[in-house]
Amino acid sequence: MGSPSPLKPGRATAEGTRIFAARFEGRAAPEHFRDRRGLMISSIGIGTYLGEPDSSTDESYTKGIALAVEGGINVLDTAINYRLQRSERSVGSALEKLFADGFAREEILTCTKAGFLTPDGDMPADANDYFYREYISKGIFTVEDIAAGCHCMAPRYLEDQIERSRRNLGISCIDVFYLHNPETQLGEVPREEFNRRIVTAFETLEREAAAGRVHAYGMATWNAFRNDSRAPDYLSLEQMVGLARQVGGSGHRFHFVQLPFNLAMPEALMRPNQSVGGKTMSMVQAARELGVTLIASASLLQSHLVGKVSAVIHDTFGLKDDLECALQFVRSTPGIATALVGMKRAEHVKANLRLVGIPPASQEQFRKMFAAR
Repeated sequence: MGSPSPLKPGRATAEGTRIFAARFEGRAAPEHFRDRRGLMISSIGIGTYLGEPDSSTDESYTKGIALAVEGGINVLDTAINYRLQRSERSVGSALEKLFADGFAREEILTCTKAGFLTPDGDMPADANDYFYREYISKGIFTVEDIAAGCHCMAPRYLEDQIERSRRNLGISCIDVFYLHNPETQLGEVPREEFNRRIVTAFETLEREAAAGRVHAYGMATWNAFRNDSRAPDYLSLEQMVGLARQVGGSGHRFHFVQLPFNLAMPEALMRPNQSVGGKTMSMVQAARELGVTLIASASLLQSHLVGKVSAVIHDTFGLKDDLECALQFVRSTPGIATALVGMKRAEHVKANLRLVGIPPASQEQFRKMFAAR
């Protein structure tokens, strides 16, 4: 058995992402690429959540990711638990192909997540035995570190997951590393203990960033930043940024939040559930005030929006296809940097790439759409 391939050095950079954007001059519409934290990132990103953990899906994702990048998408999103680590490996295979074809590591923003317990490639016959042998017996986490039977943010666990993700992806530095649905723990961990766990997690991630294994970090959430402030799993962005400052000072690296946002789940824009400096505002406004970049997940709600897009939205955007309209809504929303879409089939990639050449909706179109609702 040979030694593992060396990890590709580098990370997404200002110069690299500008070179990527320049590749599509004349093909990409204005504002398809946005400057966020000095990086030129695409308004559409590719997600890798859905699909069976099998070789045919692996191959589909690898081809789809490469096709997406070749068509003007430079934001790649995955997680170590997606398809039992196989989605990360598909991203890694796609990156290897893209690098061989002349794309540079510095052109592509590669993001992953950890928090949920996951096996390696296939479901073991006895999952409890697997996690005991792989983690508990090695002192990586204890039974007490696990919440809801599936979630862990213990320092050694995060270090372990980052190392596995780096190997799966084939890169030395993860551009954005998210704590994956940390609010999962609030179902059984008191908020004071939850905040303590967040602090220790942030301490770990600041160390990983200082060592060059992670460049920036954040939280990829489902309910936490959308819910009413009285909900048990609600999180205050101001408080989370405050904890990051407590750990890393003004130079902390808590720079990103991912949350669901689509036509059926518009809370990030419409619900005033956050408070910054004593002023109540939406999540989009709070992120702007606190210097956090928002990435939208579930932009098409796994295609459940087909047949549910109103004529007003079609007329406003001048687009006939329901999913095009839904994606145009998300990528055009002020404060949303990138709209993630799961894509593993070539025809889906090509359909979504059509919007690369279409300008995002203007603020005037947005006002018109909401006035007509």
